[in-house]
Amino acid sequence: MKLLTATALAATALFSTATYAQERIEIGRLECTVEGGIGLILGSSKDAICSFYDSEATEPTEVYYGKVNKVGLDIGFTEESVIQWLVLAPSSDAYAPGSLTGEYVGVSAEASLGLGAGANALVGGSSEGFMLQPLSIQGQTGINVAVGITGFQLRTATQ
Repeated sequence: MKLLTATALAATALFSTATYAQERIEIGRLECTVEGGIGLILGSSKDAICSFYDSEATEPTEVYYGKVNKVGLDIGFTEESVIQWLVLAPSSDAYAPGSLTGEYVGVSAEASLGLGAGANALVGGSSEGFMLQPLSIQGQTGINVAVGITGFQLRTATQ
């Protein structure tokens, strides 16, 4: 029953996030390498190193450090994974150095048996003005199942 409730909550949040995304402009891409780890049934916490690429750049514009915290069903283990998000903002000039810093929150679901994938929907950042692509695809290896609420903290290298 709890899994069904979490799945329904995740689906509702993903659809409402997709509507929010329609009002946004793509300003770049955030690519994060997330450490591997073990899900502790009720949640997990993993460190990440991220690079922001603005829409015109081939080299990273800025490096961020992050922490991915999940609350909900999270059972198993995963190796290091890579997550890529499109970064959406209210306007094309919304980005300034450090502006992705902040707290992001949303829903996520992932599953692995050997190779696996996950989907994440996150909104937040400075002044809650940024959105990380509604359905980012995450490639990972391990044995894991996770459904729940995800918190993602980003900070710059200078903080």
